[in-house]
Order: sequence, then C-alpha cells, then structure tokens
Amino acid sequence: MDDRGKSDNPVVPAKPPNKAGGPVAEVVEERGLAKGNTDRPTRPGRRAGPDVPHGLDRVREVAARDSGARFTALLHHVTVDRLQKAYRAIRPQAAPGVDGVTWTAYGQDLEANLADLHRRLYSGAYRPSPSRRSYIPKADGRQRPLGIATLEDKIVQRAVVEVLNAVYEVDFCGFSYGFRPGRKPHDALDALAVGIERKRVNWVLDADIRDFFGQLDHAWVEKFFEHRIADKRVLRLIAKWLKAGVIEDGEWQAVDEGAPQGASVSPLIANVYLHYVLDRWARRWRSEQAHGDMIIVRWADDFVAGFEHRDDAERFLTELRERFSKFGLELHSEKTRLIEFGRNAARSRAAQGLGKPETFGFLGFTHICGKTRAGRFWLRRVTEAKRMRAKLKDVKVELKRRRHQPIPVQGLWLASVVRGHFAYYGVPGNSDALAAFRYQVARHWIKALRRRSQRSSLNWTRMTRYVRRWLPPARLQHPFPSVRFDANTRGRSPVR
Repeated sequence: MDDRGKSDNPVVPAKPPNKAGGPVAEVVEERGLAKGNTDRPTRPGRRAGPDVPHGLDRVREVAARDSGARFTALLHHVTVDRLQKAYRAIRPQAAPGVDGVTWTAYGQDLEANLADLHRRLYSGAYRPSPSRRSYIPKADGRQRPLGIATLEDKIVQRAVVEVLNAVYEVDFCGFSYGFRPGRKPHDALDALAVGIERKRVNWVLDADIRDFFGQLDHAWVEKFFEHRIADKRVLRLIAKWLKAGVIEDGEWQAVDEGAPQGASVSPLIANVYLHYVLDRWARRWRSEQAHGDMIIVRWADDFVAGFEHRDDAERFLTELRERFSKFGLELHSEKTRLIEFGRNAARSRAAQGLGKPETFGFLGFTHICGKTRAGRFWLRRVTEAKRMRAKLKDVKVELKRRRHQPIPVQGLWLASVVRGHFAYYGVPGNSDALAAFRYQVARHWIKALRRRSQRSSLNWTRMTRYVRRWLPPARLQHPFPSVRFDANTRGRSPVR
C-alpha cells in the first residue's frame, strides 16, 4: 500500500525468512502478500473494471491488485440487506444505548426501521448518538470504561466495517490477529508458540500500550483511513462516530481523542491505526535493522516481539518508544518488559547465577520456559492466575444469586461455565490448571449449597456425586500449536 506524502513509511515488501532453512513461523504468519501489491503512486478515484465480480468481491480484487488504489464509492455497498445482516449479528440481550431501544423492540417493525435508516444514511440525515458510558471490572481490580452505542449505530457500524474489511484484510500484516475475520485468539497463540520454538528467540519484549483506546489521535485516524478510502461519506461517518461524545451520569461529554471500547467500529479503527504506526514499521525494521531472527505477534493493542540478540531487542524498544510518541501513544513503563526467554534462557541464566527464566502473559496465558521428558525445550502455557481468580470470583457471586435454585438448574449453568473455560484454556500443558479450576468451582458450589440451610448435612461424599454428574472432566481441547498452525497455513490460499 502506497501512502507516500501522507506517512513516513514506504511500502514494505514481504520479508524473506531470517536465515531461512526449514519451516519458520514468521514466513507463514505473513500468509503471503497479495499479488500485485506493488509500489505505485496513489490514484484518487480508482475504480474496478467491468470484467471483475460485483460487490465486495470486486472491492477485494481491486485492493489486492493495486496497493495504491483509493476507493471513491463504498457506501453504496451498505444495502438494506447488509443492514439486516448486521442487525441479526447483534446479540439480542445486548444493553441498549442512550435511546433505550432494545433489539427486540427495533425488530418489531424491522423492515420499515431499516428502510428508514438506509434512507437517512444515504441522504445525510443519519446522526450518530453519543455512547452511554459504562464500566466493567478488570482482572487487576481496576475499571474498564465501555461506550455502549445505540442499536442503530451498532447496525450501521457493523455494516460499514464489513465493507471496509474487504479493503483492509488485503493490507493488514500476517502477524496481526485481533478482531479480524477468520482469526481467533488461539491462532495468535499458535503463531507465537511456533515462532519461539522454531526461530532463534532468546529475548522477548512483552509490550503494553498505556490506555490505547483512550489515546487515539483523531487527526491521525482520519489521515490513515484516507490512505485507502476516498469516499467522503464513509470518512464523515468515521469522524462522526469518533466525535459523538459520551453520556455519563446524564451529562454529555465531548471526546477529543480516543475511541469508545465496545463500539463495533473501534476494533477496525485500532487495527488501522496500529497497522500504520506499528505493523508496517516493525516489518520494515525486521527486514532492514535486525541483525538476527525476530518475530512479532499482535492481538489488537497487545503484542509480543521475540529477538535473537539482546542489542536488537533494546534498539527496537528504544526506537519503538520514539515511534509511538510521534502518534500520541506511550508504552506502559511498568508493564512493558524485556526478558531473557527461549530455549537457551535457562542455561544462560544458570551460568550467570540467576534463577529460572521470567515468564510473560499473552491472551490469558502465562508463557513459561519448560522442558519435555526428553529434556528438550518446550513452551508451556498455563492459565494466568489473575484470570482464574477473576473467573472464580464471578462464579462465587453468581452462585449466591442462584443459591435456592434446584440443583439440576445450578448444575446445568455450572457445566456451561466449566465447559466454556475448558474450551479456551484447554491447551497442552495446562491440565493441572484445568483440574484446579474445576475443583475450585466445586468448592464454591458446596459452600453455596450448605448455606441454603443451617442444618445442611451435605458432605463431600455426596457432593462428589453432584460434581461427577454435572461438571465435565478436565480435558484438553486444543492440539499442539505447531499441528494446528501448519494445518491452517499450508496448502491453502495465502490470504484469508
């Protein structure tokens, strides 16, 4: 993608493997860049020819064929059918916005409502509403602010994001995984594990961006979107969503920077912002500046980079801080760490008289330098302690509310909780943490049942029968990272 004259980064071609030889994660992570992504000057008003498919397929083909194409007509892809699809994708139980309109109420006259929304969208009469500010607790005890949009804003945002994804999915780097179609957290976890195991990684940068969604510079957001989007109506929509403001405690507050977490358009805005600020720069840095192997995996604003040499890691971190400062971002000084990690870390630290290698967290897992029974290096991943504590606390609170429900009703609910936990955390090497979670759920359950009566005679012998009846056993749900990573990235189209 060519953004000369608008950014300080030239288009970076796909990087060949560092010291190639055998399958390596970073090459496969890139999924291959689209053919035809050559370094061409931007041409406003680029349109597809008559021989390419209609609709979003045509948009994808033009985006893939010409990295400098700017799309002048995208809003017409936001049809009534696409708005209806967006409505159906919204969770019916989702909290309403400031207008109080629920999913069910809006759907009572859905066709008329969507037709009116479509008319207002095209005539320019559509006006985004402020977000309703809400807070949810984080695992560390702090509060995360959320912006709850109105139902109509959610519908329009989802529809527009689907259209814009046809452009940006061609452009985004392969090591970017967060909130992208067809990419799940375990894909990012697999890529990181394979990268650490197959590349010469000796140092890991565990990075944390301070208040990322609250620090986004609106002017830069608009400039970044203008690299690819020339449809003024779409650009005005994005600007309006950013500046709609929030309502908290009944009062409207203007928003001069940041994007509301929880809005359907915010993940795309975040990915576009970091695509230009971080991804393209890091890909070029790896190609031109790194003296050894380097990997990087990003999920939204959370990313991990691995390096063969310490001086590479330190130079990257120093230049990354400078890079971020140009775009209004800042690394969290207390949460950003450079640690010795990898197959040689234990031996290196032992020679220096230091303890075991430090660990780092990513997507809910603590990553540990382990060994197989044969003594080979093995990247172990276990459930983060703070995540497990937070989940068990939620279970305890909910069990108090459900205390007087029949045991089968409680059992069905707890079974769904445990099953969902295992579905995410059931990775090889995490069996002990899965069993511990199941046991702690059982402990909270027996305490809740005993409190139903002062004369309760429930003992663990009887409780064990309930646990066996209702709580699923702790079993692994995922294959080894390399197995799924290779299956997902070989023998298929390089662009998903």
